[in-house]
Amino acid sequence: MDLEAYGAVHREQWDELDRLARRRRASGEDIDRLLTLYQSGATDLARVRGTVARSGMGDRLSLTLFRARLRFTGTPGNALLGVATFFAVQLPAALYRIRWVTLVLAAATGAIAVVTGLWIASDPRAISTFGSSAALHRYATQDFVDYYSDHSLASFTGKVWTNNAFLAAEMVGFGVTGLFVPYAIMNNAVSLGVSGAIMHWQGRLGDFFLYIAPHGQLELYSVFMAGAAGLMIFWSWMAPGGRTRGQALAESGRALVAVAIGLVLTLLLSGIIEGTVTRQPWPWPVKIGIGTVALAVVLYYQWVVGGRAARAGERGDVDEFDRGATVLVAG
Repeated sequence: MDLEAYGAVHREQWDELDRLARRRRASGEDIDRLLTLYQSGATDLARVRGTVARSGMGDRLSLTLFRARLRFTGTPGNALLGVATFFAVQLPAALYRIRWVTLVLAAATGAIAVVTGLWIASDPRAISTFGSSAALHRYATQDFVDYYSDHSLASFTGKVWTNNAFLAAEMVGFGVTGLFVPYAIMNNAVSLGVSGAIMHWQGRLGDFFLYIAPHGQLELYSVFMAGAAGLMIFWSWMAPGGRTRGQALAESGRALVAVAIGLVLTLLLSGIIEGTVTRQPWPWPVKIGIGTVALAVVLYYQWVVGGRAARAGERGDVDEFDRGATVLVAG
């Protein structure tokens, strides 16, 4: 193929494509023309490179096509701006969506723990199933308290954080089954009730609340949020509304799996409090107050910042361009 002759025939179309690609403002007619010229230009480039792999004509046309493609695909977003948008808008909006389910799980956990603790503490036979008198005395007077200071600060904090973060990720990820979250919540509540009953039986119920309160407020609330996200994902495909089940699951999954990222940070904070604050010889009001402030910050982020984002139309999902095309449904 004679490249010079081919270029002379198509030069006018390529120049028009370049002008439209450089234009700051374009009408609907201009965009339609741009797409048409882009398609024909891509065909021309393939023919040119099929004749000569590298040429000045092919390079110029390739640059023109790249510039035109940016007009209808957009430029890559700023990574730092994306991170800021995630934490300022998407994550709090996702947390706001699960606020009421979070409170329901908190109430359910409290009720199960209290019922379990009262039942075990009132029955010596039930208490005896958890160990001998000596073992229970050692647990209440040594093991429960020493747990917070037996290991170095860094290793203990890291261990607590990774364990809790893994549990939270499981609750969000496996929540789609509808079974894992109730199972995990039940286990957690029963464990709390059993520990409280043993401590009460040994006359150390005060230590139980004092040592749990600094970190437990935020740690438990984070677990409740993880469970709420998992249950919301489950409910999205059980009751999709006017959407298909796949579409509903995709939308809720994208938004609510982001909750797991936020919980990694809240559980890191609770792990730091558990590893550093609980073991300190500070007055208990100070240690518990630190945990309360940490929880208050998260609640403000979820209910106030998240509420503001939700009222602005955010649901925690990625933006429309990243979501891709959707199928219109009736209803």
